[in-house]
Formats: sequence, structure tokens, C-alpha cells
Amino acid sequence: MKGRDKLVQTRSTVKLGVIGLGERGSGLLQCLLAMDDVEVTAVCELYEDRLQTGLDIMKQAGRPNGEGYSDYRQLLARGDIQGVIIASTWNTHAEIAIAAMKAGKYAGMEVGGAASLEECWELVRTSEQTGVPCMLLENCCYGREELAVLHMVKKGLLGELVHCQCGYEHDLRSEVALGERNRHNRYRNYLHRNGELYPIHGLGPVSKMLDVNRGNRLMTLTSMSSKACGIREWAADRFGENDPLAKTKFAQGDIVTTMIKCAGGETVQMIHDTTLPRPYSRAGRVQGTKGLWMEDNNSIHIEGRSPEHQWEPFDTYRDQYEHPIWKRFLKEGVQGGHGGMDYLVLRAFIESIRNRADTPIDVYDTAVWMAITVLSENSIALGSAPVAIPDFTKGKWIGRSPGPAGRYRLDRVDESV
Repeated sequence: MKGRDKLVQTRSTVKLGVIGLGERGSGLLQCLLAMDDVEVTAVCELYEDRLQTGLDIMKQAGRPNGEGYSDYRQLLARGDIQGVIIASTWNTHAEIAIAAMKAGKYAGMEVGGAASLEECWELVRTSEQTGVPCMLLENCCYGREELAVLHMVKKGLLGELVHCQCGYEHDLRSEVALGERNRHNRYRNYLHRNGELYPIHGLGPVSKMLDVNRGNRLMTLTSMSSKACGIREWAADRFGENDPLAKTKFAQGDIVTTMIKCAGGETVQMIHDTTLPRPYSRAGRVQGTKGLWMEDNNSIHIEGRSPEHQWEPFDTYRDQYEHPIWKRFLKEGVQGGHGGMDYLVLRAFIESIRNRADTPIDVYDTAVWMAITVLSENSIALGSAPVAIPDFTKGKWIGRSPGPAGRYRLDRVDESV
């Protein structure tokens, strides 16, 4: 028996429910079912065929006793569930997470921007009043490159941080355009909203590098949107100019650019680019007084170490500054979707439940990252006017103590765990 298996057997089983069984929810369910110390006792989905698919996945994994529900409130009423994974449509995440916390269940929400500031505040109020954590399941915080850069930042290799760039650059034209027939709610968001709809993949890792909510905070933002023509042209090329999709007017601009100013003086540039042809990128750039890292050319420049005015390959630095989380992960065997990031973020959530501790991505992180969507919409609607970003910590960011210790913490790099 492997040492890892022995360790698993000494752990108490964490019992979870999964709400939302579309493509994302089903993938997370499969990842959870492969964990020996996790028991998924119930699943929930509005669509009957997806619910049955989820139950079939459980049976195929040798877990035939899970219950299925169409109403998430019935699942939350179960006394055996300690936490829930919420992978339903974006606009229901906060509603379900609030209900979960009130029911005493840890809330793990899939990513997606908020529709209102009030739902962000309600997440914070509910978590504070119940004492139950809420974690945005931002898997990119556990990306190998992002964690290596975080390690270098905490070691001071890039000096004092000055500017970061991030974004979500992903050709989603087919996913958005065919959203109605595939029951993917992205379509309706793009049809009616115009803003930074998906801020969190980029902003999550950058926020941890900038100590947001623990010594720093996001203060103001300004957003600007381009025209929207990418999906219409895509649909006309494939289905003809008279197809309804080719005549549909989408509110969401093809390129949305957002600038954020931090309390510490740093700036963050975000790009949302999902309806034009392009390779995938999270547009990472982290720049300080001693050097910078760039995702798109996989390169780095460190003053006094790199050849003057020249890039170096990032891989060598990544290997040297491999984060302890990934050192262990590579040794034990990488598994799970999105290159292993799904597995790691789920483990972070599960270990928090087991230890009855706060989560490494806490409710304040969750609220401010989600709020960027509605704030960017407001800025664009006001002609790219600056708008204030609420302080969801209510001043606690100035002197907050470090987050709970553990192998998945993101506020510090702990070599010992």
C-alpha cells in the first residue's frame, strides 16, 4: 500500500453534496468520487437528464447510494452533508451559497461574476453571522505557473510589485452562440450584459500576489468596452447571414478592458476577450522593481540575473521556485481536470472542512472578485467613469492576521507542510 493511501485511511471522511450537474458540475463530481476520503451523498440538478447522468456517474464509480434532488433546499436539509459544491448557473451561485451557510454547510462556489453588489454583501454578512466559510473555487490560484510566480513574489525576487496584468482570453464563440440549445447560461449574460463577465481566473492569483484583503485592497476601477461583432460574424459564416444568430445583437463587447487601482498604489489591467479568434491565455504579467514575468511568451527578466534587456525562459525559474504545493503534487501524481488545478482547489476546500478552519480563498476574496463584474458594467454604462470598489472587510484588511495554516494556504508560502 502506498504511503499516500495509508494517510487517506487515517483521515475522517468528508461528506459533500454537488449542486449543478452540467459539464462543469459533472467533471467536479468525477474528481470528487476518485478521492477515497470524500463521500458524495447527494446531488442536485433541475434538468432531469443531467440529474440522471450524475447518478449514473456515481454508480459507475461504485457509489450507488447517492440521492438525487431537483430542489437544492432538500439537499441542504440533509444532516449528513458538511459542505456543498455549487456548479449551477452563474446567477444562482450566491443564492445557493447563502442558503448553504444558513444550513451550516461550507459553501464552495464555482466561479462567475455577481449581478449585484447586494448579493456580495449578503455573502459576507451570512458568513460572518453564521461563522460558516464560503470559498470561491478559483482553480487558477492553484495553477503551477501562478503558484511558482507567487513563490517568487513572496521571496522578493521581483522586488516591490508595481503593476500586474491578467485576464480571460478564450475563444468561446461556439459556446456562447449555441448556449440556448446547449442550456449554457453564458448566452443570456452576453446577450444582456456588457462588462468584465469573467474576472476571477486572472484576478484571483494576482490578488494573492498583491496581498488583497490582507494588507492591501482593490480601491477603484474603470472599464471600457469595444463594439460587439465577433459572434454575429461567426454565426453568419457558419449558418448564413439570414440565420437568427447572425442577426442577434449582443450587449457584451468583444474586448472589455478594466483598470484597477490598489490601496498600495499598484495597478492591475484586466482583459476579457472571448468572442474573437485567438489562442487561450490568462494574460499574466507581474512586474516589480527587480523584474517581471510574462505568461504569453513564457518568459521572465530579473535585473542583475538575466542578460541585460533580454528575456529568459520561465521554465528554469519555475523549476527552481516550484511552490511546495506543486512539489508535493508532482511527487504524488498529478490528477484532475485543468492540468490538476481542479483537484487542488477541491482539496483545499475539503481540508478546510476537515480542519473546521476558514478557507484559503475566503468570503472577502469571493465577494470582491465577484463584484468586479457588476462594477465594470456600471463603469461602462457611465461612459467608462471610475467607480469605487467596496471594502467588504469593513477596514479589517489593514491589519488582518494571516490566514489559517495548512498545505493549501495562499497568503504565505509554507515550506514545512
